[in-house]
Amino acid sequence: MSKICLVEDERSLIELIQLNLELEGHEIFTFSNGKIASEHFKKELNYDLIILDVMLPVVSGLDLCRQIRETSSIPILFLSAKGTTYDRIEGLKIGANDYLPKPFDLEELLLKVKILTIGTKSKNDITIIEIGNFIVDCSSYEVKLNEKIVHTFTKREISLIRLFKEKEGQVISRDEILDKIWGKDQFPTTRTIDNYVLAFRKLFEGDSKSPTHFFSIRGVGYKFLS
Repeated sequence: MSKICLVEDERSLIELIQLNLELEGHEIFTFSNGKIASEHFKKELNYDLIILDVMLPVVSGLDLCRQIRETSSIPILFLSAKGTTYDRIEGLKIGANDYLPKPFDLEELLLKVKILTIGTKSKNDITIIEIGNFIVDCSSYEVKLNEKIVHTFTKREISLIRLFKEKEGQVISRDEILDKIWGKDQFPTTRTIDNYVLAFRKLFEGDSKSPTHFFSIRGVGYKFLS
């Protein structure tokens, strides 16, 4: 079962999508107002998929997508009555994973949801990460050592720690990190990532100059071992 958030302002469509996704075994949370959804996403992004209508009251689906991509790589599916090639490209450019024009075939929606949620459940289930003797609680953003809180992370730091854990033992390029954590519509430098990793080393490594968890791979990126 996947946890899916639907942001759509058309009541009949909300009911249709929710019913059919629940019949597929998914857990569905709905919002009909972009502003309310925006406030919610500032506190909660623990979903396997977010489905966004493009044209929403107050805050548009495009703006919600940009907001989500500031801290998360959760799959995003756009629904929109604006189905031109230009509109689809614009949606994908700002970080959406797929785009479904209205009116759509229900079977196509269910298929896209199935494809987009494959493999995401295990990633979003990561709530506790052990790094050496430290415990990172991804739900509270707290870092504990010997059951005492020694640090509190930001959302972006937690997203980066989760990415390292998901890719543990693999070399992650700086470009992949920038794309998944910052999104395609932001332009931080690779030095930004270096600064985050340096902060991680200072916190988690006994000797930040001889790391055992966060390794630099020259000319490529980083590798993480817990």
